[in-house]
Amino acid sequence: MTAKANIIMTSDATRIAELRTLIRVHDQKYYVDAAPVISDREYDQFMSELKELEAKHSNLITPDSPTQRIGDSPVEELTQIIHRVPMLSIENSYNPEELKEFAARTEKALPGESIEWVVELKIDGVAVSVIYEMGQLVRAVTRGNGQLGDDITHNIKTVIGVPLSLIGDGVPPVLEFRGEVYMTNADLVLLNEKQKRSGGPLYANTRNVAAGSIRLLDPRICAERKLRLLVHGVGYCEGVKAQTHMEFLKEIGSYGLPPTPMVECFPSFAAALAHCDELIEKLHAIDFEVDGLVLKVNRFDQRERLGARSKSPRWLVAYKFEKYEASTKVNSIWISVGKSGALTPVAELEPVEIAGTTISRSSLHNVEEIERKDVREGDIVIVEKAGKVIPHIVRVEKHERKTDLPKFEFPKSCPECGTPAVKEEEGVYIRCPNLDCPAQVRGRLRFFATRNAMDIEGLGDKLVDQLVASKLVVKFGDLYRLTFEQVENLERMGTKSADNLLAGIQASKKRGLARLLNALAIRHVGQRVAQILAQHFGSIEAMEAASLEALSEVEGVGHIIAQSVFDYLHSDCGSQTIADLQAQGLDMTAPKKVIPAGGGKLAGKTIVVTGTLQKYSRDEIKELIERHGGKASSSVSKKTDFVLAGAEAGSKLAKAQELGVKVISEEEFDGLIA
Repeated sequence: MTAKANIIMTSDATRIAELRTLIRVHDQKYYVDAAPVISDREYDQFMSELKELEAKHSNLITPDSPTQRIGDSPVEELTQIIHRVPMLSIENSYNPEELKEFAARTEKALPGESIEWVVELKIDGVAVSVIYEMGQLVRAVTRGNGQLGDDITHNIKTVIGVPLSLIGDGVPPVLEFRGEVYMTNADLVLLNEKQKRSGGPLYANTRNVAAGSIRLLDPRICAERKLRLLVHGVGYCEGVKAQTHMEFLKEIGSYGLPPTPMVECFPSFAAALAHCDELIEKLHAIDFEVDGLVLKVNRFDQRERLGARSKSPRWLVAYKFEKYEASTKVNSIWISVGKSGALTPVAELEPVEIAGTTISRSSLHNVEEIERKDVREGDIVIVEKAGKVIPHIVRVEKHERKTDLPKFEFPKSCPECGTPAVKEEEGVYIRCPNLDCPAQVRGRLRFFATRNAMDIEGLGDKLVDQLVASKLVVKFGDLYRLTFEQVENLERMGTKSADNLLAGIQASKKRGLARLLNALAIRHVGQRVAQILAQHFGSIEAMEAASLEALSEVEGVGHIIAQSVFDYLHSDCGSQTIADLQAQGLDMTAPKKVIPAGGGKLAGKTIVVTGTLQKYSRDEIKELIERHGGKASSSVSKKTDFVLAGAEAGSKLAKAQELGVKVISEEEFDGLIA
């Protein structure tokens, strides 16, 4: 080889290495961080350049190169592999009461211990085990019967989000994770369009495509299906640093693997279960199928002590809901204006029966969802109802479009009052900024009267509509100025109904500060935050006098909520509303949380309790800490003042020692409060 040829080859080798690193970095940005920094076209150009250089220098091709994702030829047959750690099934429940019984059994098995619970999505795909050794992908196996699974390594290389080699420092010698291979609804739409053009069979749902594709012998066909993967569990590992599930998800993300999204951790099962209902309402926003939620113990050491039954671990449970689907037609799309001014598109559907209920409309939530799903008037759509969830449109059956239907044009002004609409600076909603918009007034009044707000008996939706239409009520204070004659003359109102309504309005004056804060529909303030603020400040005057910093320092509030509350209290609208309601005699006080005289022996101290205590139960020690002015926290950080360690203290004790946080015994704690 000449000197010139050697220089060229060295230059190409350097560029190949650069391109591989570049592509892996952008894979991480796109699939893990969900924050791409280059366009798809630029990414494709990098990949094309790498393929050309490797074609020139085949001796430089390595198994972990991004170009080697798709195999050249089919495998002859799938072989079976024994799982080093069995892939057990999950105990299922459709009933919240059964879930509480599961939690009670778990707590009984870990007496006196604080248990953190993780809530995550149960993705409706295909469970797989993927193994890396020294950072290189070596094997992927289906769940199979839990003990034996099919070797699908040839296909896993084609799955989006699965790197051939891990990135970052400190990659474990052996990393086995459990994940879910799935397909998005958007990709199913594209696949069915392609199938129709080629005369092939159409696919009913994303799970069937994923399950069939991942076991194909030819990886080239699997690659065309655009399958994806999310990581949700741990298998056999050597050298993994994480001691909890949340730490594990963060750790694998640093290696370039995509952790399952929308995961949150809670200090109690009750808090985790309450979050489930909130999470279910957000499922319309994701583009893949979910058939339930999973609640699992966060700490690995507790999982180990809980162990497993013959078929399922004792440390996790699936909260499942029945899913029902139907196909129907979008007859029209119209805009609803809510109490906050949000313009929400609604699809009027050809009535269809789903799970015993006739469905005739479905919210499309916001302009971005309409664009993402490309819903148009006249489309055939799949509507899903899962458990108690309000039905939502899963996808458009684009292969059913007979003509080029026009796209829905989102209005530039409020359809109710004509005010020019404004898009949120950071958000997806388009709003009507006119607070006097009749639709907003109706929405606010309806919410103001609900059971969890001011609980005004007799003030239903139709009566609210009449009061607003007749201009008898324009703001909350007007409710308390209504006279018997005004109410009695309304349609379908008689003497008795008028008396009952006015009595209900008068009774609502005594609901207290927490109910009122919720009823005012301040952005980001719901029942829980309203209760926290009311208990902390005790009166509306104290809240009005509080600085933004003082509001944000309230535990459970934070800067975003504090800013929203501060802005409302100091806006013309907010201050006038409160002054008006005060003039009408509404009670705007609440019993304050009791603070010990002089601040208490533990004033300003943050204390974490871990392990089993001899004298106190978990609730007793928390109450004792708070009674003496301290704060009982569930996680250790540099801001923690003490860790109170009992018997069998686990990862929190180790974390405290790592951070240099002072550890005290039960006897030392008693000495502090003596």
